[in-house]
Formats: sequence, C-alpha cells, structure tokens
Amino acid sequence: MKTLIDFFPILLFFGAYKFYDIYAATGVLMVATLGQMALIYAMDRKLQAMHKITLVMVLGFGALTLGLHDDRFIKWKPTVLYLAMALGLAWALWGMRKNVLQTLLGSQLDLPAAVWQRLNVAWVLYCSFMAALNAFVVLNYSTEAWVNFKLWGYLLPLGFIIGQGVYIAPYIKAADKQHDTEQP
Repeated sequence: MKTLIDFFPILLFFGAYKFYDIYAATGVLMVATLGQMALIYAMDRKLQAMHKITLVMVLGFGALTLGLHDDRFIKWKPTVLYLAMALGLAWALWGMRKNVLQTLLGSQLDLPAAVWQRLNVAWVLYCSFMAALNAFVVLNYSTEAWVNFKLWGYLLPLGFIIGQGVYIAPYIKAADKQHDTEQP
C-alpha cells in the first residue's frame, strides 16, 4: 500500500504531462504530493523528515516553475534533492561519525556496525549517482525525455532497494535464528 502511495504523485505527474504540458503536470504534482503527505500523516500520525523535505522541495520548485513559467526548476528538483541527501549522509557519516541510517532504522533492524556502515556508503553513492544521472538527462535531453526518464527512472530506486534487501537478508536470518535459540 505504501509503495503505491509513493508512486501516486509521479504517475499523476506523468499523466498530466502527457495530456497537457509540464506546467499542468507540475501543478498536479504539487497537489498530489500534498495529498500523499496528508494520507501518510493520516495513516502514521507523523511525517518522516524525508517526507517533509520532499514536500517542501516539490512545493518550492513547483512554485518557481509555475510562477516564473520555467520548467528548469521542476526538472532540477531531483538533482538538488539527491545531492542534498548524498551530502547530508556523507557529512553525518564522515564528518560527525554518525550513521543516519542506523539511527533511523536501528530499532527495526539488528545489523552489525560494518553492515550499517556499508549501507550508508551505498546510499551516499546511490544518491550521488542519481543526482548526476538526473542532471545529465536535464542538460542533454528534451523535457519529454526527462518526463519519461522520471517515470521509468523509478525502476532504479526500486532495484537499489531490492538489492539492499538481498544484501541484508542473511544478517536478518542470522539475527532471527539467534533470537529463536534465546527463547525458552
């Protein structure tokens, strides 16, 4: 259900672009993202930091796109978001010696410190790659190509997340076995 909620705004954005234009699509994206966040808040009674950042960026870059009638703003939003995430995770890990992923997910996953470290580095590299890839598409292709990339490019995050699941699965199974042997 939550995965469907995550794709809801981008699907509506894509549809609005195909039937109208980038400006109508941007307005639809803004409204859909507000609806998405309201739904997440209704279900969880809170928004994660990433939800709040995404909402602010969609509304901010969307407002600039519509107000200035310049599609470059909405097209650069993913690059700015991914770059900010990469820099934030890198700074926390190497500058402050704090693993943000472990802080956020440590209560849900019991993983060795080295695994948390590798996951955090993987996220830094992934976010850097996605920022660069979006920038490349924005600079070298049409708006139509960017919109198509935006929709089909969602397969990259899905693949990355599945890859992480495969990577941590043995550690989760080992932790479950250890927990089962400790039960009376």
